[in-house]
Amino acid sequence: MGMSDLYGPADEAESIATIHAALDAGVTLLDTGDFYGMGHNELLIHEALRGRDRESVQISVKFGAQRGPDGQWLGYDASPAATKTALAYTLRRLRTDHVDVYRPARLDPGVPVEETVGAIADLVQAGYVRHIGLSEVGADTLRRAAAVHPISDLQIEYSLLSRSIEAAVLPAARELGIGITAYGVLSRGLLGGHWDRERALAGADFRSHSPRFQGENLAHNLALVEALREIAAARGATVAQVAIAWVASRGQDVVPLIGARRRDRLTEALGALDVALTEADLAAVEAAVPAGSAAGDRYAAAQMAHLDSER
Repeated sequence: MGMSDLYGPADEAESIATIHAALDAGVTLLDTGDFYGMGHNELLIHEALRGRDRESVQISVKFGAQRGPDGQWLGYDASPAATKTALAYTLRRLRTDHVDVYRPARLDPGVPVEETVGAIADLVQAGYVRHIGLSEVGADTLRRAAAVHPISDLQIEYSLLSRSIEAAVLPAARELGIGITAYGVLSRGLLGGHWDRERALAGADFRSHSPRFQGENLAHNLALVEALREIAAARGATVAQVAIAWVASRGQDVVPLIGARRRDRLTEALGALDVALTEADLAAVEAAVPAGSAAGDRYAAAQMAHLDSER
């Protein structure tokens, strides 16, 4: 997402080089949304995959968010007709005949999840989609959806600072055999170890409106990062690497999504694969950043209201 939208300016050449570096390092999952830059991100992925083996990578696409030509958010539409129309445009932008995982970005309050999943199931039957995923839904919705068609994975925020899924959503996913694709593992950069209170943010940057990046909330959260930095340094790792390794330690069914926009950040993130956290390490990490210790919600109130996963 950050290569096309919502995190300030990005360098397109560096973005493509970063995707190439990820693929060369063995990364096999590319996650996008048709509303990331109003199609720009899908076009970017197409360009990055030019000349590459399409079958060597899985492309996961979110849909449903409606945006105007000025970029404003207009709501969600995950009705069957909108679902199929959105995929048609996605396939054209990606220049592919299928996507590997297709999922609504949020639960559409006006459309039963059974109808949305049923529409994607039609696309699976037709060969345009390989697997059905969901994003930011609660345990009850997950069960209803899985009753219609097998669900491959639930994409949801999960990090040291965002652990609400552990109460009901994660147990339900495991009960149903549904994997977790964890986004926000670095909490929009807070857990990257490179943030400071003086960093200026443009109004178009998501973080300029995020509660966790405001005033005393930011000061509190950065203090948590510093506690984590001490643990990371003692283990010869960076804050980001420990934060990613913690998410990866949650289980074989939890896959961390990395939002690196540059090759140096990608290299740092991949270094998390070499960080083996012992039980003592995990206890130290969770003592430094206990569950529920983050100051501020992960989204502004209006956006939190759209999260079925938080109800």
